Amino acid sequence: MELTAVFKKAPEGYIAWVEDLPGANTQGATLEEARENLREAIRLVLEANRELAEHDLGGPDVIKEPVSLAAL
Repeated sequence: MELTAVFKKAPEGYIAWVEDLPGANTQGATLEEARENLREAIRLVLEANRELAEHDLGGPDVIKEPVSLAAL
């Protein structure tokens, strides 16, 4: 699975977001810093979503399984 990262030059460096993953956004003084920060933002958004799902969905009536996506 690949996501699309978007980087936009700003007066203070770069702003960055993932157009495929709402909530994954950040900034950095350099393009490389913005890239690193965006990888961390993606990790944190996915982790938070997993934690919310674990909290909200549990019990014997819930089926969880891996799913793979081909890049679009």
